[in-house]
Amino acid sequence: MKMKRLGISVYPERAPKEQCYEYMRLAGKYGFRRVFTCLLSVEESKEKIIDDFTEFCRVAHESGLTVSVDTNPDIFTKLNATPMDLSVFAQMGVDIVRLDGHFGEFEDIEITKNHDGIMIEYNASSTIGLDLMIEKGADRSNMCICSNFYPQKNTGMGLARYQELNSRYQPLGLNNATFVTSQEPHTHGPWEDYDGLPTLEIHRSLPIDLQLRHLNALGLCNDFMIGNAFASEKELRAMAETDLHKLTLKVDPEEQVSEIEREIITCEYHASRDDCNELVVRSSFPRVKYKHESIVPRGNGKVNFTKGDVIIVNDNLKHYAGELMIVLDQIRADDCYNYVGRINEGEQLILDCIRPANSFALKIRQAGE
Repeated sequence: MKMKRLGISVYPERAPKEQCYEYMRLAGKYGFRRVFTCLLSVEESKEKIIDDFTEFCRVAHESGLTVSVDTNPDIFTKLNATPMDLSVFAQMGVDIVRLDGHFGEFEDIEITKNHDGIMIEYNASSTIGLDLMIEKGADRSNMCICSNFYPQKNTGMGLARYQELNSRYQPLGLNNATFVTSQEPHTHGPWEDYDGLPTLEIHRSLPIDLQLRHLNALGLCNDFMIGNAFASEKELRAMAETDLHKLTLKVDPEEQVSEIEREIITCEYHASRDDCNELVVRSSFPRVKYKHESIVPRGNGKVNFTKGDVIIVNDNLKHYAGELMIVLDQIRADDCYNYVGRINEGEQLILDCIRPANSFALKIRQAGE
């Protein structure tokens, strides 16, 4: 898997120029490294597009951002570009040309051989024979992929289809981008019709850092881009502060949780056991680290534990005391377990991604998150 990067999207025809530039500069300060924009929605003349986007690319590069532009054959015609001549994009300073449409097999292969150093990005939300293209001579080093975003609610990709397509492309080792969506109330995309811009429909109303953590847990993409503009600085910070080296889940703690139980929840190392089952994710390391601590039993007030419940083995089962478990399927609320918190339904998307021997981290959800 290639280096993981964060990205934003900017649509200069839909917002004041200086606001777009300030947003790019802010994102750059938070370590974002990509900006996506769309030429499909720009109605200016060729000359105006070249002038405006040359300046746009300059500011983006000064902010540390790589520029990708969404195109199709009609945009190529408007700019007098061809798959064999990308000089107009090079003139503007574009780094990645995304093809939201195809020219034909020969042209789609030959465009990867351009001498301008421009990456060609194919649509990962459709079935494309990229492996066959590479076999027929496409330059793999000049190819990458990016999923669609979906402005209309109820039309985003389903999780199963996203996994099916991206799992097919993953063995090719191409840079792969996917969109998350800001939850700010007055954002926009390239079109008038708009209700957020995620790739996955299940992400449409979720907090932006949860969307990011879920995509990271799926392990199928390495570039995570905000589809709509403008995300808040709080959202940019939340993404920038997300540890993309491990799976992270947020826990809503039980009111009666003790200090030692809080320590166990946020222990520096959790990992599902290799000899796992379908009932619980079992993290055994805390029972070693905290073997000299007392985990005082207390009533749970539950008959059964259900999916998402976080429990810790107490002193009633002394050999295993301190071991943490996350419930995957209903189990009896035995008095050897203390109920310490819950992984909510949204966070359970990440819970479903934990595989045998996977390390993971748990964070106590703070007010306002």
